[in-house]
Amino acid sequence: MWHGLRHLLVPHSHDSADKVDGAMQASRQGMRALWISLAGLGATAILQAVVVVFTGSVALLGDTLHNVADALTAVPLGLAFLVGRRAATRRYTYGYGRAEDLAGIVIVAFIAASAILAGYEAIRRLLHPAGVHNLWAVAIAALIGFVGNELVARYRIRVGRRIGSAALVADGLHARTDGFTSLAVLLGAGGVAIGWDWADPVVGLAITVAIAFVLKDAAREIYRRLMDAVDPALVDQAEQVLITTIGVRSVGALRLRWIGHDLHAETNLIVDPRLSLIDAHTIAAEAEHRLLHAVPRLTSVTVHADPAATAGHDPHAALAHHRSLRPSRGADHRTS
Repeated sequence: MWHGLRHLLVPHSHDSADKVDGAMQASRQGMRALWISLAGLGATAILQAVVVVFTGSVALLGDTLHNVADALTAVPLGLAFLVGRRAATRRYTYGYGRAEDLAGIVIVAFIAASAILAGYEAIRRLLHPAGVHNLWAVAIAALIGFVGNELVARYRIRVGRRIGSAALVADGLHARTDGFTSLAVLLGAGGVAIGWDWADPVVGLAITVAIAFVLKDAAREIYRRLMDAVDPALVDQAEQVLITTIGVRSVGALRLRWIGHDLHAETNLIVDPRLSLIDAHTIAAEAEHRLLHAVPRLTSVTVHADPAATAGHDPHAALAHHRSLRPSRGADHRTS
């Protein structure tokens, strides 16, 4: 009811220009998120660098350099958003949205490097303890690093999920790992303050394990996107919308895939074989229209109307030998 009311109050269409405008808007939101988070991380690193000069803390220096390097992860993702705006060509017929997924691979590599660096520094400091001066200043700088990274992480993850960008979500998780690293500096400084010189490297090892878990989650998200995985709940939702469309007898193959932060769908609808071409197309168009309204981030739908098989007649008989020679590409979703 809400979608129908909004459709009446807000005139719109689903032509190619509107879809491009939607993709551009999502890219602009992503770019704005990158600039804001880059400014936040840059300010955090500058404040930490000032404290490093006055305290000589090697741990804080490493955390500061880490934050600077992590802020630079905005570069591949920003390039991906720019490339993703390009229109589809005869070679890249689906456009350049996959550039975001490639950027996600780079970001996952940054997270892995962070885990390796954190583990290395923790072990090195465990073997060769280093003194830290002005612990109060180090603690304040560590808190600044943690708060700054956590705010940036939440912002990136929220925007990434809103526009459907797995790469931006992964980058947000990356920023969260940096906050954990800063928190390790704080806990280590507290341990040193009470005479536990081993506290800093031990906490550093614990944070390395936490970063490894975040790395697993980010890598899994990017892997699923590259493998065209979608939330099964989206498939169920789309199937329910299609089968409840007037004139649809059942739903054949239904496939969803992400390309950048846009969702695409392909489906076969079984209709009455006695319908005219115009009537069958009308049903397909209505199903596409309802699907675009019901499924978030869905920008394009390819609908093929199949006539229901009748006794002694198979509408796909001419394709039978082709289908028997190729592997199955997913089970059909038949609903009566």
